Amino acid sequence: MNPAKLIDHTLLKPAATQAQIERLCQEARTYGFASVCVNPYWVKFAKKQLKGSGVHVCTVIGFALGATTPAVKAFEAQQAVKDGADELDMVLNIGALKSGDTATVLKDIRAVRKACPGKILKVILETCELTDPEKVTACRLAAKAGADFVKTSTGFSSGGATAKDVALLRKSIPAQMQVKASGGVRTWADFKKMTSAGATRIGTSGGVRIVEGK
Repeated sequence: MNPAKLIDHTLLKPAATQAQIERLCQEARTYGFASVCVNPYWVKFAKKQLKGSGVHVCTVIGFALGATTPAVKAFEAQQAVKDGADELDMVLNIGALKSGDTATVLKDIRAVRKACPGKILKVILETCELTDPEKVTACRLAAKAGADFVKTSTGFSSGGATAKDVALLRKSIPAQMQVKASGGVRTWADFKKMTSAGATRIGTSGGVRIVEGK
C-alpha cells in the first residue's frame, strides 16, 4: 500500500491563507494523499482545486472543542456536504461523555451521521482528555451511531495520538470500523508506529515529510 493513500494532508490553523490551502491541495495532487483536511470555510475552494484528482476533501465539525449542540453540528455537516465535503471529522461532546451523559453523546453523533449520508464520518475522541474506560465507551457509541472511524485527537489539545491509544481504539470497535491517528504524527517512524498499532488513516500536516522520509 502506498503510504500516501493513508494520509489526510491537514491544515487546520485558523490563520491559514488561501495560498497555503492552494499549496496543500497541489501537494495532495502530487503525492496522491487520501484527502486534504481543511476547515469548513475552505471546502468549496479545496473541492475546485482537487477536481478530477481523486483526492477527497475532508473537513471538521464542532471543531475543536466539540461543545456545540447536536443541531448545530448537524447543520454544519449539511453545509459541508453541500459545499463538497467527502469526509467529515466531528468532535464528540467530551464534557457530556465525561459527565456520563451517553444519551447526548449518541444523539450528537447520530445527528451528524444523519446529515451526511454516504459520506465518511470520523468521530474525534480527544483521547488525551479521556480515561481508558471513557475511550472504550466513546468507541461503543460511535459504532452504535454508524460512524466509519474513530479518531484520536484534534491536534489542538494537550496531547496527540499514541500507539497505545490507537491499539485500544482498534480493539474497541467492530471489524468494519477504522482508526485514524492524528496529532503529533510527523515522521516516517511515527507513521509506522501508528499503522502498526492499527491505524488505517493518519491525519498530519507533515505528509510530504513522511512520504519523502520513507
